Amino acid sequence: MEKKSINPDLILREKLALQRTILANQTTLLAFLRTSMYFLVAGLSIDNLLVIKYGFIIVDTFYVISVIVLILGIVNYLRQKRKINKSERHIGNYKAEFDMQRPNI
Repeated sequence: MEKKSINPDLILREKLALQRTILANQTTLLAFLRTSMYFLVAGLSIDNLLVIKYGFIIVDTFYVISVIVLILGIVNYLRQKRKINKSERHIGNYKAEFDMQRPNI
């Protein structure tokens, strides 16, 4: 029975693509965090700089939006991380597979 040959370059490309996907997911989480903090700072700034009769409504709205964006970012990150981990199992252990194919010198 002949053993199937696995192209090490393809496996390595898959691993590198997976690493880029992981980094993109982390970057997206940081973007959500940054946006959440912008809303938080906007709420704090309005609260401290302006005196508006019903300003607390605007401030509380910014705080609520900040929390919602943060929660959405975390949920999105965890969901994508789970999908990435599932796809990682299909790539296999490229280093062990590559070492098995290399002829011993």
